Amino acid sequence: MNTVRNYTTQMDAAKRGIITPEMKVVAEKEYRTPEEIRDLVARGQVAICANKLHTCIEPNGVGSMLRTKINVNLGVSRDCKDYDIEMEKVMAAVNMGAEAIMDLSSHGNTQPFRQKLVKECPAMIGTVPVYDSVIHYQRDLNTLTAKDFIDVIRLHAQDGVDFVTIHCGITRKTIDQIKNHNRKMNIVSRGGSLVFAWMSMTGEENPFYEYYDEILDICREYDVTISLGDACRPGCLADASDVCQIEELVRLGELTKRAWAKDVQVMVEGPGHMPLDQIEANMKLQQTICMGAPFYVLGPIVTDIAPGYDHITSAIGGAIAASAGAAFLCYVTPAEHLALPNVDDVKQGIVASKIAAHAADIAKKIPHARDIDDKMADARRTFDWDMQWECSIDPETAKKIREDRKPELEESCSMCGKFCAVRSMNKALNNEHIDIL
Repeated sequence: MNTVRNYTTQMDAAKRGIITPEMKVVAEKEYRTPEEIRDLVARGQVAICANKLHTCIEPNGVGSMLRTKINVNLGVSRDCKDYDIEMEKVMAAVNMGAEAIMDLSSHGNTQPFRQKLVKECPAMIGTVPVYDSVIHYQRDLNTLTAKDFIDVIRLHAQDGVDFVTIHCGITRKTIDQIKNHNRKMNIVSRGGSLVFAWMSMTGEENPFYEYYDEILDICREYDVTISLGDACRPGCLADASDVCQIEELVRLGELTKRAWAKDVQVMVEGPGHMPLDQIEANMKLQQTICMGAPFYVLGPIVTDIAPGYDHITSAIGGAIAASAGAAFLCYVTPAEHLALPNVDDVKQGIVASKIAAHAADIAKKIPHARDIDDKMADARRTFDWDMQWECSIDPETAKKIREDRKPELEESCSMCGKFCAVRSMNKALNNEHIDIL
């Protein structure tokens, strides 16, 4: 987007009073002034994830006072390694309104797919470099050095990714905590478990924590946003809000401050599985400890017993989380805990996540969030079916259901027919005869 820039990162520009082209785009999308967006970026409360090498990006801002954004996890794995199918899922996700794609590829030559994403995908692109480290070097985890891990972060930054998840918050102290605390699910973060395993095998400190300043220098050079991964996020209700999770959050607060000092934008990742009544408190705690840095949550998933329906358990938690301050929802599909999602799973996950985000935006009174709902109400009152499809999150499904069960009377649906309340009221208020039989 920028050809000439006299600043390093969006935050650097913001602190120096420069309004970037990306800030102008975000301001327009959010019904804010460019100056408001600049101020929020300067304070770290909004992140505009936009690597300077990702030239086809359509910028978005992530922050609790803006529209809630959603992320879609995709990527090839040993059991599903067709790049074309993954790319199909990516473009379907973007067309359905996902603002971010995380490439979690864990098999084969991952670089061409990542580069293709950056070249063609207008959404924010995120990665987890630690996954790629083993793949990139084709060596077992215990043989990799701290330098190897850092070099992969640099490679991803050079490829143009907009944000990287780095699990910097676990240290050697965490090993003792996990061993002594008797968590039911220990660590369920894939990246977190790899870092834990590496520390356990080598006896060394977490390289992402030890060499954090070097990582920040890379992020500053390419304007990569650092997403502080929560290795200790709860993987079941029993582990929610425990010592391991909260202690890591405190460390992520410290790391946020260090990143901002180098003008590097930050997002903080959060739970996880969590009872419904703990979600709001967790959001407020993060906002305090991490000084308003955007909170990026996986779910939260509010019950452990619904495999096949975790897009619903996640949407329930996501709506509460976003209305209480989370800025970014990572989608969850029906296949969560079971399998790699197929194209239909991806769609189901996006729809559920979009519903949660939109419901939260209405509750937070985000400017114009409810306009489309009011438009839908008008369309329903007047039986304007085309307008109803236009207002729908998923018009295709809505149309199909109506077509499958077409009513005799066009202005009603097959549930009520002439008993339709809307029809009766319209006729009554127009002083018309109301025929029921």
